[in-house]
Amino acid sequence: MDILSSVCGLSADPVEPRRTGSLKAFHSAGRGFWSHIPDADWNSWQWQLRNRITTLKGLRTLMPTLTPEEEAGVQLANTKLAMAITPYFFNLIDPADERCPIRIQVIPRLEETLTAPWELTDPCGEDEHSPVPGLVHRYPDRVLFLVTDRCAAYCRYCTRSRLVSNATGYDFHPEFDRQIDYIARTPAIRDVLLSGGDPFLLSDEKLECLLSRLRAIPHVEFLRIGTRIPLFLPQRITPELCAMLRQFHPLFISVHSNHPRELTTEARDALGRLADAGIPLGNQSVLLRGVNDDEAVMKDHLQKLMMCRVRPYYVYQCDLISGSSHLRSSVRRGLEIMQSLRGHTTGYAVPQFVIDAPGGGGKVPINPDYVLSHNNDRVVFRNFEGKVFEYPENADGAPTAISEPSSAHPELA
Repeated sequence: MDILSSVCGLSADPVEPRRTGSLKAFHSAGRGFWSHIPDADWNSWQWQLRNRITTLKGLRTLMPTLTPEEEAGVQLANTKLAMAITPYFFNLIDPADERCPIRIQVIPRLEETLTAPWELTDPCGEDEHSPVPGLVHRYPDRVLFLVTDRCAAYCRYCTRSRLVSNATGYDFHPEFDRQIDYIARTPAIRDVLLSGGDPFLLSDEKLECLLSRLRAIPHVEFLRIGTRIPLFLPQRITPELCAMLRQFHPLFISVHSNHPRELTTEARDALGRLADAGIPLGNQSVLLRGVNDDEAVMKDHLQKLMMCRVRPYYVYQCDLISGSSHLRSSVRRGLEIMQSLRGHTTGYAVPQFVIDAPGGGGKVPINPDYVLSHNNDRVVFRNFEGKVFEYPENADGAPTAISEPSSAHPELA
């Protein structure tokens, strides 16, 4: 039992997410409390940002069913990570369900104020790999370029909660000139990932200027953008934005969706506009307790992403960020879910399960054990059904001459 289980009385077992109807069906988020708002305002991303729910008073007005843990969490949120929820995304919350997988992700809880002994402020060691402010150079040929500390809404498990929203007083200020100068002086860098905060909160003009400066560096081969905006604020993905992004191919975008309910008709259409601009889309999820640590929910989500023209890319084990134990599922649970996917859905829909090694070791793939043994003349492995097979291979890597193909050995499973 972890520290939060004992302090808060939480069960250590996974909580099965509520399943109502088909999670793969596409639905509009609707207008909810904002049905009186003119279309021009509702469909404006600037209006959505101006009208985010950011206070306990505002949240109580919209959702009087808050639990005591949520009320306390909202009151204390600005000491760790601010609360902000766009009206659009708020409409996906089920106010009658304390276990709603959308609610869990964006409404603060008292448990966030508790830090387990193994949790860290900077779990991925980014600050230790930062040669200039706002730039993380952990891998030899690529850098993480932090452009802002603001997001449209704030995920309660954010690995950069030390700087995002500036609730902790980190006082993050990107220095684009110094960041770009470092990249220009480092020929080994061929890949630049823009993140933050969320880069799509920059204006079209500012983002275009930044991308142009990076594209002008000869050794930068391609650019990437990490964003949650298509899910939190699909109104931001305008035709004008997409037309501007087309100039910078090869350009890739990694989005962040955790649950099939996030994939509304509005999100699907926003993702479609990006795909129509020729931008390859991948998704990065975080394995979260009570949100997606369930085989059926995970499969529905991955298959629904494919219908949105998004390739599942990574599922992350939740980083050891301070105050996140109540949201963390286990590595063992993640492996069980990965085992349930391989062979039971198209390979395009099977992401890589990874742990971002605590302290700055980078992403490490974690897979179920399919290789059973590897000796001087063969590899013995199992398939998704548990049947055992042999692949002939000598110690030097050359295939072993055999008279007939290897067969399965179910009795060894």
